[in-house]
Amino acid sequence: MDVRLNYAPCGYVSITHEGIVADVNQTFLDMMGYRQEDLVQKHFETLMSTANKLMFHSYFYPYINLDGHVEELLIRLKNSRGESVPFILNGRKSEREGQEWLDCVLVQVGKRIDYEMELRLANKQIEKAYWEKDQALEELQHIYAEIERKQTELMEINAVLLELSNTDKLTGMKNRRFFQEKLEEELKLFSETGVPFSLFMLDIDHFKRVNDTWGHAYGDEVLFDVASVLQTHAREGDIVARYGGEEFVMLLPRTQASEAKACADRIRQAVSDFSWKEDGVTISIGIMTATDALEDNEAILLEQADQALYASKENGRNRVTHYEDLKLQDSPHS
Repeated sequence: MDVRLNYAPCGYVSITHEGIVADVNQTFLDMMGYRQEDLVQKHFETLMSTANKLMFHSYFYPYINLDGHVEELLIRLKNSRGESVPFILNGRKSEREGQEWLDCVLVQVGKRIDYEMELRLANKQIEKAYWEKDQALEELQHIYAEIERKQTELMEINAVLLELSNTDKLTGMKNRRFFQEKLEEELKLFSETGVPFSLFMLDIDHFKRVNDTWGHAYGDEVLFDVASVLQTHAREGDIVARYGGEEFVMLLPRTQASEAKACADRIRQAVSDFSWKEDGVTISIGIMTATDALEDNEAILLEQADQALYASKENGRNRVTHYEDLKLQDSPHS
């Protein structure tokens, strides 16, 4: 590795498309307290918590594959002491010697930490002011004002970071991480009340052909327009999110199977009727509805909806299939 890159004022990690660390600069090792042998030939995700792995899969890989680069991904990595360290990650896909590499630059996020340290310092100053009789009231008031200002700034930063972590950059809709959290909440509510809900898995038909024929820029437009149609035709209270690539998901609270089928068919028809600039675009939909007999977790729910989606694809695309229909036919897809 070039000496300047090895000691650059930011971390650098080069990984294979499968996520294996191929190279890492000394700056990142010093930041995190690792040695070369601790990371090289290890999976990059060993440095991540489960939540960060989900975000990495729902944001980093789809965008690096679609656009060839990722910008300003907020991610936390574990250092050698097991502490969570926040970074802003920029990544770019490249090809060297016939092999694909994902080069990542990591800049440690210091502003938020600095604010928290300033808050702790301000609190200590207040305690000192209470116990020192010669501390003037004016100084106390100044410290209170400073704390309020820092708390406001920290709340604003937290709100922005939370929104960014839950939003898909391309479409502006909610992302996979947000959807997973809402699905867990809906399952918990179902276990307590027995009120049914439905889940859609939606996939753009022949999306690879769209990219290959009209280019990735038009493919991005198609993703954005499909997302807009889904959000426009979603009912109040429905959760719509981009699941990854050309796949979307919808969560429909308080919705029985028959109502879910009708809603899915309206959305399917709305996408088909949209005024596309080039060849028409359609979607296929798979549905799963939670019932009184449901004893499964969110992973099984998603798998059953995905099986229904697979059936829609296999039976000609541009159609809606409910998982219950597969059970009645006694021919589930694996």
